[in-house]
Amino acid sequence: MSSPSLIAVRDDSHMSSPGPRAGGPTRRSITPAQKLAHLAAYDAAIKKNEGGAYLRREGLYSSQITEWRKLRDAGVLAGKKPGEKIGRLTPEQVEIARLRRQLDLTEQRLVTTGVALEIMSKMHELLENLSKSSRDETPHTKP
Repeated sequence: MSSPSLIAVRDDSHMSSPGPRAGGPTRRSITPAQKLAHLAAYDAAIKKNEGGAYLRREGLYSSQITEWRKLRDAGVLAGKKPGEKIGRLTPEQVEIARLRRQLDLTEQRLVTTGVALEIMSKMHELLENLSKSSRDETPHTKP
């Protein structure tokens, strides 16, 4: 005895095979311009604490963002046409990317240090004024 098998019948009376789908899922191709756009949008989303939501919505992984940043920082993504191969980074490009990241961090620290010095300068000026005004006041005596 054979067991009955279920076979789907479409509305147009053609039977579909229960086997694997023909063709399967296609691999998504992202152009260098799209990668740069995703990086800019992701950076903007991070500033609003919505980076994870952006990745989920776009179907991206954080590892892709990391790799694209390396390529962008090395100058590999700039000027590439759709479909043009990107390839691996040369040692010089890796060094350029590392130095650009280091420069960005140093510039951020410089801005922070500048703001801190400005605050300290204002505090120093305030303390000097308070010190002068306390010396200029006549001492209060009790009768």
